Amino acid sequence: MNLEEYFARTGYKGSTEKQDLETLTDIFQHHIRAVPFENLSIHCGEKITLELEHVYNKIVRRKRGGWCMENNQLLGWVLKGLGYDTSFLGAYVFNPHQNAYATLMTHLVVKVVIDGKAYIVDGGFGVSYQMWQPMELVSGKDQPQAPGVFRFTEKNGVWYLEKMRRKQYIPNQSFSNSDLLEKKECRKVYMFSLEPRTVEDFRFQCAYLQTSPDSLFTKKSICTLQTAEGFRALIGWTLTETTYNYKENMDLVEFVTLEDEEVEKALKEKFNITLERKLVPINVKGSYTI
Repeated sequence: MNLEEYFARTGYKGSTEKQDLETLTDIFQHHIRAVPFENLSIHCGEKITLELEHVYNKIVRRKRGGWCMENNQLLGWVLKGLGYDTSFLGAYVFNPHQNAYATLMTHLVVKVVIDGKAYIVDGGFGVSYQMWQPMELVSGKDQPQAPGVFRFTEKNGVWYLEKMRRKQYIPNQSFSNSDLLEKKECRKVYMFSLEPRTVEDFRFQCAYLQTSPDSLFTKKSICTLQTAEGFRALIGWTLTETTYNYKENMDLVEFVTLEDEEVEKALKEKFNITLERKLVPINVKGSYTI
């Protein structure tokens, strides 16, 4: 495992000497535009494990993506190797279907401290809730980014992340009421504390999320990648491409339904993913929104 090979994977060619916010942002953006957030292993007969070497081989050498425990663990390793002050935190994801935060800590994020200021770096959420820049850990401050306006709020030691989105224009009106579309303009994303975590704290969750019939990830095959203009996502057989702010305060959301034989081609052309095993797409109606 080496940093040069990782940077070749993400296409980053900038400085590796400075541990400043500008460099961190550049490294981060190269990651989210090269490495998909995806759970396809679950739906093609592979097991997701949290050993760093396995994660590295999967994402860097096999050019796959991963979910938060893989993407953010790899990012944390990269940043620590460059000399950044990093630690892991654990978050509880908001379920809009149940209007409640999960009771299981399933989301791993990275905290980075630069010149005494703390930032959250999260390269493992995907779709429109994927931040494009490290977020300063301050309460009540709007932090506008290309995907929308993010904000942290702290109450009694618990931090909450929410995002305000723009209006959406959907040319294919047959998808205007899709359960994949987020209807609210302000959406809770997750909550977390500042208690440092280790990868060991996520072993049970990693096994549960890929085996339980109650898990979102067993109900949906998901692959999503950030682009220069927005993001694209393949959920089951539904391919979406979102362009942020294509008109003033308006995002363009384009939907298309793929046939079985088109899925593999879309993964290669849209996400640069070639699977070694046969994918069985799935999209059980539920609480995943883009």
